[in-house]
Amino acid sequence: MEQKATVTWELSHLFFTVFLFNFSNYMVVPAITEVTMAALCPGEDECSLAIYLTGVQQAIIGTGSLIMMPLIGNFSDHYGRKLLLTFPMMLAILPTVILAYSREREFVYTYFALKTLTSVVCEGTVLCLAHAYLADNVAKQGRASAFGILSGISQCSFVFGNLVTRFLPSVASVFQVSAAMAMVSLVYMRIFLPESNMEVVVNDVISKEGKTTECLLDNESVNNRRPLRTITSLHDSVSLLKSSWTFTQAAVVAFFNMLAELGLLSTAMYYLKAEFQFDKDQFANLMIISGVAGIVSQMVLMPMLARVISEEKLLATGLAFSCIYISIFSVAWAPWVIYFASMFQILAQFAGPSLRSIVSKQVGPTEQGKAQGCITGLCSFAAIISPLVFSPLTALFLSDDAPFQFPGFSILCAAFVMMIAFIQSIMIKTPPTPSLPISNSKIDKVDSMEA
Repeated sequence: MEQKATVTWELSHLFFTVFLFNFSNYMVVPAITEVTMAALCPGEDECSLAIYLTGVQQAIIGTGSLIMMPLIGNFSDHYGRKLLLTFPMMLAILPTVILAYSREREFVYTYFALKTLTSVVCEGTVLCLAHAYLADNVAKQGRASAFGILSGISQCSFVFGNLVTRFLPSVASVFQVSAAMAMVSLVYMRIFLPESNMEVVVNDVISKEGKTTECLLDNESVNNRRPLRTITSLHDSVSLLKSSWTFTQAAVVAFFNMLAELGLLSTAMYYLKAEFQFDKDQFANLMIISGVAGIVSQMVLMPMLARVISEEKLLATGLAFSCIYISIFSVAWAPWVIYFASMFQILAQFAGPSLRSIVSKQVGPTEQGKAQGCITGLCSFAAIISPLVFSPLTALFLSDDAPFQFPGFSILCAAFVMMIAFIQSIMIKTPPTPSLPISNSKIDKVDSMEA
């Protein structure tokens, strides 16, 4: 009982750290489009420069994250989750401070430059390491619910962040409060979040699997003391993809799911601004509705359904409703249609936690950071492809030179990509999960020696 209480207490600190960090990030989302367009294209409802600038930024961030995310996840397996959380949380503060000081054109360009550099390390790192931290502290049968709760916490921060933005008196105050909350999240994490109990997990595996596992883990620990010679993030990611067909399928789903989501996110704001003249407050209202739907999904429905429905079915359900949601979004003829479509996210939100839970069960306890980093890296690769496809489409179909009248065409293309992810998800069949935190090649070597 004491151990269970300790784990719960550790997770509560993790959840609050994620809440504070995401709260500071989500606050700026409704305001950043308005700030960018006011600085780059003042007085206009359509701005191709802003669309392309955002796309270039996303592509550069994706390229850097493709390399950094597996590496950070791998390092966290060796040196601990808390240590690897510190650096990106510090860097994330800097860009917001710039816009908190001024929103003039020069400062907006400086913000984009610094945000691009810092996001190479920061983009997705906190969520990636939080998933690894949960996998360290939650048994396999409870991970789907735990990942759902983590996603629900993120949705709570999304709602509260947009609520605060909605009622703050000025755009300047949005960035000032965001920068302050980012600092608070870093201080809270350093003071209260304990290091993940990876060593306890490894000791449990040793006690259950016997001397063979202990010997192999000893060999692994020797390798851990020489990280500079053994850690090659891209090689490790490729090895993980080859180690399990289920892991490979989940990675394909993650890629296309993220490609579709980024296609929507990178174009939706500019689409709504051009078609319906949305401003900061209307963006915040829309995001609050989406966030409340996510909270209901992750905090209420997901924990209940995860007990009786497999993660594969929850994943397919989430992707199917994501496809419906994006399709309706693309053909909206009035603002109320956008708000109505957002309600489908109650079921669409199942996809993320289910996918992460499937991935976590395909590797051993000493490879959770590596696995989550690999998936996050593939999502970063989608971030490279997305702006190359969707930014030109969005700029073209929102301009006067569109080949035909369909402002939401790029969003409809995102729905088609989401359909590919759905089709792949229904083919996932999860085999029994591995019990050893080591690669299949090492297991084969032991078997051959015993023979």
